Amino acid sequence: MKTLMLIAAAMPAFAQAQANNPPPAPARGPALELALEAARTAIETCTARLQKVSVSVVDSAGVLKALLATDGAHARGVASSTSKALTSLAFGSATSQLGEQAKGDKALADKLAANPSYNARGGGLLISVAGTVIGAIGVGGARGSDVDEACAQAGLAKVQDRLQ
Repeated sequence: MKTLMLIAAAMPAFAQAQANNPPPAPARGPALELALEAARTAIETCTARLQKVSVSVVDSAGVLKALLATDGAHARGVASSTSKALTSLAFGSATSQLGEQAKGDKALADKLAANPSYNARGGGLLISVAGTVIGAIGVGGARGSDVDEACAQAGLAKVQDRLQ
């Protein structure tokens, strides 16, 4: 009972601290419905190719907006889709381009290798509006990163003209 009284007494101070320090404004990103539509389209595109994949959509701060996985998708595909989206966002480029560039750029290759969360295989694409990056989409789990990228591109193309 004494613990409850202490918590209740601390609540006004906590509320005041929250009022004095409001949370930061949310990062720019695709609207939730568009993130879900892009992810669903990517899933449908890969499913038509008999691929079991996962799709992640993140906002410009790397906050996960949507994560979908087909029935039977592997855990590594889920992790891969998210890491591809975050890698694309971190480096400001499609992951397939990063992978190609790293073949001749030792500094980039070392930077990618230094963080096990980075994934420079195809499937991660930036989401941009009027030249401003607002997030990224990643697809993982298909047999071939070129298939992952094609599915990500299909998802992005479905919503691109409605992004703000």
